[in-house]
Amino acid sequence: MDISPTKMPVFEALRHDRPLDGRRILIIVENLPLPFDRRVWHECLTLTAAGAKVSVICPTGKGYETRYEELEGVHIYRHTLPLDAKSAFGYMLEYGAALFQEMRLALTIARKHGFDTIHGCNPPDLIFLIALPFKLFGKRFIFDHHDINPELYEAKFNKRGFFWKLMLLLERLTFRTADVVISTNNSYRDIAMSRGGKAAEDVFVVRSGPNLSRLTVMEPAARWKNGRAYMVGYVGVMGDQEGIDLLLEAARIIVHDRGQDVQFVLVGGGPAFASLQEMTADLGLTDHVTFTGRAPDRDLFEILSTADVCVNPDRVNAMNDKSTMNKVLEYMAFSKPIVQFDVIEGRYSAADSSLYARPNDTADLAEKVLLLLSDQKERDRMGKIGRNRVETELSWDHQVDTLIAAYQRVLKV
Repeated sequence: MDISPTKMPVFEALRHDRPLDGRRILIIVENLPLPFDRRVWHECLTLTAAGAKVSVICPTGKGYETRYEELEGVHIYRHTLPLDAKSAFGYMLEYGAALFQEMRLALTIARKHGFDTIHGCNPPDLIFLIALPFKLFGKRFIFDHHDINPELYEAKFNKRGFFWKLMLLLERLTFRTADVVISTNNSYRDIAMSRGGKAAEDVFVVRSGPNLSRLTVMEPAARWKNGRAYMVGYVGVMGDQEGIDLLLEAARIIVHDRGQDVQFVLVGGGPAFASLQEMTADLGLTDHVTFTGRAPDRDLFEILSTADVCVNPDRVNAMNDKSTMNKVLEYMAFSKPIVQFDVIEGRYSAADSSLYARPNDTADLAEKVLLLLSDQKERDRMGKIGRNRVETELSWDHQVDTLIAAYQRVLKV
């Protein structure tokens, strides 16, 4: 349901001015296929509208198995990965295979389409190894900083040690290799300048704002409520560090301890999907929790349009405290009041469109959800605040100029 760039008002000035006319760009992203990765896809469409020729290397994924296709003028080259890693050794195998495929495809793209700039999107912080040999021939490297991997490692494995130090080293080498850094928020910008040693003028904040031309607010659909009075929505990855277990414990309090008639609809897939379903059954919540898996846009938009309250249960830790969660911005785009734990970037994004529970406190999370469910006027007020904030500051429309500025800067450093 992505809108063609010819139909997006945000691109009209770009197509007229063509500030990147003649530029040839290679984007490398390792953890998600395109166009499923919405941030990177928005970047591709923006750069194309600005006159650049864009090629992409990314993995295959469910529904994105074609090894090569051209979409909206973007050349997409996909490769397979050997496994979904869960151990240090597994990650080494996955990353080694990815680097081999990325270098192979980069050489293919250099021959077929050419490129003057490599735009590498982490995780992992290894794509600088692909950029280094091309930099010897005058190519530029932009690092698009999606995740802070040292903090991600600590959150996932609850320790530091050798591999945590390795993450810091790889991050430092990535920053040093990069000519320009694109950060997703101000916390990441601070890291680029402090740990990465980048000059302020070489770091640009481009947020992962939703494209309001693509999102469609729909009529609420009663089927998602499963006959219940209220519905709480969640959209995102089903992983160990996303705090879905905390949300399920809050749901148990709401349904069993407080006796409230609430349906929880959880959209997304991930490595913890099966274990979270098992936990739901153990808590006696099977009839109160709907797991959709990855949902097509129509279902996603319908669910977000139907929800009375949306939640972001990400645990409070160093990773989540400094990271911007796309789901929060999507909730705001659909005028939904939010409940989340109190983290720096979550509060920056949502401001007064959210209530903030005490860190990792499931009882307080439940109380905040119940407070909003009991007050329709407050839900409407907060929803309007969120939507206005997206429209006036956080949507993709407001990121375009900074992205173009980063590309213009990379030619000067």
